[in-house]
Amino acid sequence: MVKHCMLLVVMICCAFYLNAQHTYSTNNTPQLNKYQDSLVILSEETFTEKDDILRMEKNAAFIKKFLGALKINGSFNYDFDSLKRISILKASDNSFRIVTWFIPLNDGTFRYYGTIQMATTNGTLKLFPLNDSSNSLTDNNALTNHKNWLGARYYEIIPLVMNGKQPYFILLGWKGNTQKTSKKIIEVLSFEKNEPVFGKAIFEVVKNKPLQNRVIFEYSKQNAMTLIWDKKVNMIVFDHLAPYEPKMSGNFEFYGSDLSFDAFKINWGKLSLSENVELRNEATINEDFYKSPKKASQVIVNP
Repeated sequence: MVKHCMLLVVMICCAFYLNAQHTYSTNNTPQLNKYQDSLVILSEETFTEKDDILRMEKNAAFIKKFLGALKINGSFNYDFDSLKRISILKASDNSFRIVTWFIPLNDGTFRYYGTIQMATTNGTLKLFPLNDSSNSLTDNNALTNHKNWLGARYYEIIPLVMNGKQPYFILLGWKGNTQKTSKKIIEVLSFEKNEPVFGKAIFEVVKNKPLQNRVIFEYSKQNAMTLIWDKKVNMIVFDHLAPYEPKMSGNFEFYGSDLSFDAFKINWGKLSLSENVELRNEATINEDFYKSPKKASQVIVNP
């Protein structure tokens, strides 16, 4: 009888707690809606501002306002779906979401911003702010963390499951570069000792060569590159590249698609390069929105 009563009390308490959490989150929706309205205005003002200094000031105000919104209990489950200029990707296991965006500068370069928001049991805020260190990182194949992040605007997240577990996530991202070239990136995100790590030696670009931690593509800014996850064939598919003329080899400003496709095929936790594959589906809406007008790309292979 005592055990039965104790069980009943626990069940009632759990039900009350869950209901309270649900009610609390629901009650916070109007407040988050107001934050989102302000954030939309700040985001658009940031992109329409013509002066770099004023643009960065607007972005700083956006970050401050966005942080205020994320501090609201239960913000993890709020989509911020009116913020079209930022990307919010949530992990399939609902353990975290990664938020990224970029700011264009007048010299044709970009700065990247973002954060990883972790799910917490009580709805409180736990963040890993992402610090763009693109200009200071000398090794594109280095393992990095949230403090020295190789900035990008991610548009797709792919869970990589092995032996029934989910050890890491693949991120597909757009990375504007200079006035002459753009980049796209296949990044890997994992968590070690509850800290985010970017990069993992899983990419087999060349047979019998060391595995790479990530893959970066560079291509003419006048063109575009398709880089998508094809679920039907379980592969990451992308444009095959070539210089417009042999003498332009290595100068990515003059690289473009030859209208064929290559792919990374997932094989026992490793991604192996396959050439001349058939693209079976069109680019996703998110991927298509963040690409340049035409096709072109180049894989940067670390020696």
